[in-house]
Amino acid sequence: MKELRSWVKLPSAWIEAGGLREFQWGKTGGSRQAAALMVLLSVAHHADEATSTARITYDDLHQALGLSRTLISDGLDVLEERKLLVREVKGRSTFALTAYDPKRGWAMLPARPLYTGGSIRAFTDFHLRRKVELDALKSYFAFAARRDSEKNRAHMTYEQLSAYAGIPEGRIKSAISVLIHNNLVVVEQIERPGRLGVSHSYRLTHLHPNRHLGSSDRAGMEYTDAEL
Repeated sequence: MKELRSWVKLPSAWIEAGGLREFQWGKTGGSRQAAALMVLLSVAHHADEATSTARITYDDLHQALGLSRTLISDGLDVLEERKLLVREVKGRSTFALTAYDPKRGWAMLPARPLYTGGSIRAFTDFHLRRKVELDALKSYFAFAARRDSEKNRAHMTYEQLSAYAGIPEGRIKSAISVLIHNNLVVVEQIERPGRLGVSHSYRLTHLHPNRHLGSSDRAGMEYTDAEL
């Protein structure tokens, strides 16, 4: 498996268009839907930054995700049906992310820091038998797509996340707990100016770890992704 970059670009127009709402735990098989998002993450990690083409075998995907070959195949089928990737663009074991423009319309995803020995550490606890795992994956992609590049976090209410990603509000707290437990997301509390209480924002771990609420907002610093 090739050396990964610290972060990669994922085409995000489909997420903004409501694509996450199509991934539902229902008659289409919840485990297939969750597997699709896991496979998409790993393919994005290996995609060439200029062309969005990735060369990655089933064995590589199995090692990275801990999924069976059947679930990997099912996940790829879902992604192809939804036109999120194309298979065998340059021969066997090659994939291309669709609608990719390296200059715009993408979300940042952490890559290399998520792995230990070729495996994504966070997915060791994912067995794709519970709705909350799919909800957590959808939340993760939503936070990536809605991340403010200057503040390095996504600010979304439960109501907004529910509408954006198609997760019932009553299941969102559990989904975020899964992300926190598996060190995929950090929750930051923000005081509401002139109002009682706080609101919450979500920062992807391993993505600019020194740019957090304490280091940016309180110090009056502003950043853009182009600086890194």
